[in-house]
Amino acid sequence: MESIRAESVVKSFGAVRALDGISLTIEPGELFFLLGASGCGKTTLLRCIAGLETPDRGSIHFGSRDVTLLPPHRREAAMVFQSYALWPHLTVGQNIAFGLEERRVPKLEIKRRVEEALEMVRLPGFGSRSIDQMSGGQQQRVSLARALVVKPKCLLLDEPLSNLDAQLRVEMRREIRRIVKENGLTGIYVTHDQEEALAMADRIAVLASGNIAQTGTPEEIYREPRSAHVAGFIGETNILAGEVIKTEARFALVRTKAGPVAGRVTDPSWTPAPGDSVVLSIRPEAWRLDGAPGDNEILGNIMERAYLGQRIQYWIETAAGRQQIVEMNPHLIHKADGEPVKLHASHADVVVLKS
Repeated sequence: MESIRAESVVKSFGAVRALDGISLTIEPGELFFLLGASGCGKTTLLRCIAGLETPDRGSIHFGSRDVTLLPPHRREAAMVFQSYALWPHLTVGQNIAFGLEERRVPKLEIKRRVEEALEMVRLPGFGSRSIDQMSGGQQQRVSLARALVVKPKCLLLDEPLSNLDAQLRVEMRREIRRIVKENGLTGIYVTHDQEEALAMADRIAVLASGNIAQTGTPEEIYREPRSAHVAGFIGETNILAGEVIKTEARFALVRTKAGPVAGRVTDPSWTPAPGDSVVLSIRPEAWRLDGAPGDNEILGNIMERAYLGQRIQYWIETAAGRQQIVEMNPHLIHKADGEPVKLHASHADVVVLKS
């Protein structure tokens, strides 16, 4: 278990700058997610950490070691790819043993460690099976076992669940987190799946255009976004444009087309001033059709709905644009026929951001 640190890492491919001076520190034993849309630089950063790419500038450190120029096999890190990269002509056990054979580990030790790795991923006794006898989820476990068998200090995962169906993805999320924690590994996980990151991560870095937009725990990233990009990328949100009327402490009152709305300022480096143009981020679950005294309130009309059993979604037309609401365990189902309603949101559930 050791920390991983990137310092001012720059990487370009021709005229495209994939990483623009990224710095971050991942603590020992942490399961850290690199999250962002395609082309944001997350996989390039992971490949620089793995030693599969060399930064143009900057450095990579594992603990106290500068590993920037070390080849992958000398970094004590193992990587799990999106494509499982298993050899179909080898058995499960032979696939797992490959890295140990390359390191010239004695045969009896290889056998013991392969069996141990299969136990870790909950596939005991599967060593003699062929790869084509394994389901997609089982093949991903074999890929994990092959990474774990070399006893790495760091586990690097590049969208490892993207080829699995929805149910298997949920199952493997728990398994990967269990494996990282039980084996005392530092894990870095690349994904574009926000739900996956929220469900699994200790901390998340949201990347955009080769830079880190924000780093924090899942709760901080979701509840305390510091930019409209982060608010819009993590989960669903409603965005309202407006102009600041006044500020008090870390709250601001904002004039919108639907009326005044108050909310929290979450970026500690910024204090909006009266007259500033801003945007408000309001999560669908923050809007309610029943309010408390002092809540924000705007008027609208129900135009669409989707009943999903445990929850219902409404799309409500307001003077400030269409708003989405999510109600859990709904008892009263409103019609989507233009019914007028009042939307309410607590000031604490509205986030004020730079426009």
